[in-house]
Amino acid sequence: MKIGVLTSGGDVPGLNACIKAIVDHAGKNNWDVIGIKRGWQGLLNYNPDGTKEENAPLTMKLVSKKMRGLENTGGTFLHTSRFNPVQIDERFIPDFLKGKVPDSTFKPGTFDCTKHIMRVLDDLNIDVLIPIGGDGSLRFAAHLTKQNFPVISIPKTMDNDVNGTDYCIGFSTCVTRCVDSINKIRTTAASHERIAIIELFGRHSGEPALLSGHIASASRVLIPEVPIDLDHFSDLIISDKNANLENYAVAVVAEGVTIKGGKNIYQEKQDQYGNKKLGGIGRVIYDELKSNHNVSVLTQPLAYLLRSGEPDALDKLVATSFGTLAIQLIEKKTFGKLTAIVDGNYTISDNDCVLTEQENLIVDNVYDVKNYRPDIKNILGRPMYL
Repeated sequence: MKIGVLTSGGDVPGLNACIKAIVDHAGKNNWDVIGIKRGWQGLLNYNPDGTKEENAPLTMKLVSKKMRGLENTGGTFLHTSRFNPVQIDERFIPDFLKGKVPDSTFKPGTFDCTKHIMRVLDDLNIDVLIPIGGDGSLRFAAHLTKQNFPVISIPKTMDNDVNGTDYCIGFSTCVTRCVDSINKIRTTAASHERIAIIELFGRHSGEPALLSGHIASASRVLIPEVPIDLDHFSDLIISDKNANLENYAVAVVAEGVTIKGGKNIYQEKQDQYGNKKLGGIGRVIYDELKSNHNVSVLTQPLAYLLRSGEPDALDKLVATSFGTLAIQLIEKKTFGKLTAIVDGNYTISDNDCVLTEQENLIVDNVYDVKNYRPDIKNILGRPMYL
């Protein structure tokens, strides 16, 4: 048995712990594990007709005794990228593939490299593939399942927004870092009697911002699921500042927040899919408060600080458990599955669940839409992360 492992999408703490668990438990069965460098891009750039030397940098044999201590480190030693092989921009097609892959039916103007990826997996003699990624990365894993290739998907993302599981590797560390940063920035806001606007990653999911703001007792929390009335929010946060004996207030803002009647705020940067990156809503709110309300304000995007560094205890535990569960599924010859936690229990979901539209219930259950703040209406029966 030869198992392939790759990490795809944004890095999060816990990836190395997950990889190590896979290698450790595969070794107990005397199975080989090969690490694929740079996620789906590594498979894309692998040339089955190329030389051994050309392809060598794209894979590495993983041995348990050489991985001691890696579970305590952040990031992914296999490196990562943001690629979906069914919709590759022409700029990223390797020279040896140009003119040899069909147009994509998933996104006009891109190319579908599925057959090439299947050929590479065959050339590498990989029997089962374990991709560790977010909802975007794992969509191709589900696509491979439809091609009858054995796959076990493992969810990771600091946004905690992969369908089929209540928890993804990286979320706990993200929240812990958010709370720590909010509390540190609070001292500066208080010292200068300012309103602090703290912008967090999270794409179109408000869960990281909502939970972090709730734990850190932020004055207001803005989430993508609820477009904001800027005038109303300004009145609320200014009243928070005035009511505070220390004369400051803190608002946590998810990067995907929109203003009523408006659109998302994007950076100039684009990812490999040609999609613009979210970011800048904190600055829009800053300008509104400073220019139109004449209040002292600061803004701080936390960005990559939330996904860097070693995992906390919970992420290390879940990452190790997901890696172990993946091997146990292979032992049972159970494929096409996603390792998951549902209602507090380790379980599995069909890995094509990532293809369905995401359902987010945080507005109904834990958010005050009118006042832009957490409102935990009922604790009993709610999951640990509400």
